Amino acid sequence: MPLLFSYGTLRDPAVQQANFGRLLSGRPDALPGHRLDQLKITSAAVVAVSGAAWHPVAAPSDNPTDSVPGVVFEITDAELTAADGYEAADYRRALLPLRSGASAWVYVAAAP
Repeated sequence: MPLLFSYGTLRDPAVQQANFGRLLSGRPDALPGHRLDQLKITSAAVVAVSGAAWHPVAAPSDNPTDSVPGVVFEITDAELTAADGYEAADYRRALLPLRSGASAWVYVAAAP
């Protein structure tokens, strides 16, 4: 099963229900070498589901001690595809190493 690391709205139960039809169960982890920024969402559908026009976004950091806390979920391939649809054009999916040593899919900014 794919691992999905979330530091933002995919942790929200309402967003999970809307996108996956269920609540996800996960464990805490962190994304090293990154910091949180804010990203203005361009999709009206995503804003309607999340309730916010600004979402957090993990950005690479020059400070090696920076990390982004979040939750890692085990999901299905179909749920990963659903997450791609939710994140839309504002994010891109990247396979990145987590503090735990696991590699997980993480949504980062589509544009630098």
